[in-house]
Amino acid sequence: MKRALTLILVLLGVAGITRSQPSFPDNGQLYVDTVVPAVFIEIHPDTLAWIYANPYSDREFRAVFVFDNGTVRDTIYPVGFRLRGNTSRSSKKKSFKVSFNTFTPGGKYFGVEKMNLNGEHNDPSVMRSKIMWDILRQWNIPAPRANHVRVYINGNYYGLYINVEHIDEEFALSRFGNKDGNLFKCLYPADLTYIGPDSDSYKLWNGTRWTYELITKVEENDFSDLGELIGILNNTEDANLICELDRVFNVQDYLKMMAAQIFCGDWDGYIYNKNNFYLYHNTLTGRFEYIPYDVDNTFGIDWFGINWTVRNIYEWQPGGDQQRPLYDRIIHNPVLRKQFSFYARQLIESTLDIDSLIQAIEERKEMISPYVMNDPWYPLDYGYDHTDFLNSFSSAAGAHVKWGLYPYLQVRKASMAAQIEEGDADPVIKYFSHTRKSGNPIRVSCIVEAATPPVTAKLIYSVAEGSALEAVMYDEGNGIFSVTVSGISDEDPVTYQVLAAGGSGGTTLLPCYPILIAPVAGQTPLLFINEFMADNEETVTDEQGYYSDWIEIYNGDAAPVYLGDLYLTDNFNDPLKWRMPGTVLPAGGFILLWADGMPGPGERHAPFRLDKDGEEIGIYTRYKLLVDTVSFGLQQEDVSMGRKSDGADEIVFLAVATPGKSNSTTPVYEIEEAGTLIVYPNPVSGETLRLSEPTDCRVYNSSGVLLYSGTEVTEIDVSAFPAGLYILVTGDGRGIRFVKAGK
Repeated sequence: MKRALTLILVLLGVAGITRSQPSFPDNGQLYVDTVVPAVFIEIHPDTLAWIYANPYSDREFRAVFVFDNGTVRDTIYPVGFRLRGNTSRSSKKKSFKVSFNTFTPGGKYFGVEKMNLNGEHNDPSVMRSKIMWDILRQWNIPAPRANHVRVYINGNYYGLYINVEHIDEEFALSRFGNKDGNLFKCLYPADLTYIGPDSDSYKLWNGTRWTYELITKVEENDFSDLGELIGILNNTEDANLICELDRVFNVQDYLKMMAAQIFCGDWDGYIYNKNNFYLYHNTLTGRFEYIPYDVDNTFGIDWFGINWTVRNIYEWQPGGDQQRPLYDRIIHNPVLRKQFSFYARQLIESTLDIDSLIQAIEERKEMISPYVMNDPWYPLDYGYDHTDFLNSFSSAAGAHVKWGLYPYLQVRKASMAAQIEEGDADPVIKYFSHTRKSGNPIRVSCIVEAATPPVTAKLIYSVAEGSALEAVMYDEGNGIFSVTVSGISDEDPVTYQVLAAGGSGGTTLLPCYPILIAPVAGQTPLLFINEFMADNEETVTDEQGYYSDWIEIYNGDAAPVYLGDLYLTDNFNDPLKWRMPGTVLPAGGFILLWADGMPGPGERHAPFRLDKDGEEIGIYTRYKLLVDTVSFGLQQEDVSMGRKSDGADEIVFLAVATPGKSNSTTPVYEIEEAGTLIVYPNPVSGETLRLSEPTDCRVYNSSGVLLYSGTEVTEIDVSAFPAGLYILVTGDGRGIRFVKAGK
């Protein structure tokens, strides 16, 4: 007996975006930049004195936080409060971090968990980082939001600060639509040079901190994706670089980032100082995203005796044997070098109007000027006064401030324009997306950019691994090309690439490895995630004698099932995360798999662990058709969860764990403890989704649209929900994903 499924799994690539354009949330109340909001901190004076006496401590203390922008005024207690920064901790004017989730688990303020209040003590204009953040956002590069704020501590004015959005999993979710990938904070000396094949060798300690610090998924501590990226950067032959790098890294957006950093004179990032950037492994695309960080050393600030306004844009890295493989490989690749040149020209000739930018800076200068004049900490590091502030826009301030802002912008634009090499780049193709719904045509779109019109594009595709077909893509304007293809069975997989041509004759075929549009219907084996344990302390050991998380798979089919063609995952956005062992599971049989994050010990060891605070498990075919999924909440030590009887819909806590054996005669726990919410059946194919306990909850679809809200709910009517992936959010902020199967 097989399952016949018709699923529309938007987040899994069956219908939806595969290499999506990033999102850009508006400034909202927290980052409004048409006024200068006030931030008030109340903290015990002795605690504040201790913080200043121990500037390199990251210990957080309880404080009262008040935010007032003239429209909203909110008070929050407790928040975490501490100093932040690296070299700035030794400055007189400190920078601060405010955390809304340290003492209130899950706490957020206007959707963010932390605030970075930067003192900008190096910059007499208190403007440089704000300008660069604005340029990046104007150019559709994922970058933090920022605004100027006034900071008061215990009623005393501490001066004008820049409030910069914190880069964490919430930032990733707001920009890329997912937050379950690895996020690495990369600080000096993060040069991305190759150390060796062992990914653990990149767990480098530098002084008091990590060079590559894993911010998310800390418990798994898995550096394999970073190791793969670094290996490709350093070891791939020139002829294969574009294809291999594009597979694991968002090259096109990084080319734009390179051009922007070089224009702004940002020497304290990756290319020159191997410092201050994040790498986020976007689980929706499978590729790393580059995110800049701390951009105050820009627009003519210099500590090296280098004139950044005229430095060669193709030789931005330091000289000698200092390696910067990400920049070096790109800038010496003929195709990518021309595409970088294309973006550099686009930035200074069309994206940025220097006169308009200067006018906007003037308006902001007038707005913040009174708050600089009264800033008691502003003069303490370099002796600046209000006159220095006013003059810094048009003149150098001496010492490390070698240029006024306006002369820098004008000279840098002119020198960059003179340096850009002649010759048209091959067309740039990016942001591939596709939509597939049962019984409907397939739609594919992408963005194509070329220096010389006319620009054309066509879809190169195959159905069910057949011969290559072509379809002309329609130019919708703004660089968007799309095509709709009809007459394809719901059960047939489709793969595609896009071939684009520019007016100068250059062509580009991307991606190098065709994108799969998975079928939305077909037969799948009747396998079940029958039982699992996410906190195994002393229940059962693996063959090495270790107590590891485990998952039991049950074959409820009438025929044996070969597992080697199926995949197990703990992330619905990455359904092909781990190919299961090449074992035939007999009808009615069980197999125990170890979720220990260590595939080395044997083929039954998955490269991920289970989160005892709750997550998800899924089985998928190679075409990403869903076989079975389970979503779960908080787990108990040495207590397994499983189906009430083998293959049943209802999932319960089992009184006695039965790893590798039948659940059918096992007693179950009554679920009473808070935090153990289960939704079932999952996937739900009928009209009713059940909850294991009365719960206040809301249900959103994968686009974030609210579909249902209820109080003390035990059942939800989902009969009107289209097939797809949904998020159930409880009143206390827990989120559980479930799938509505098609008819």
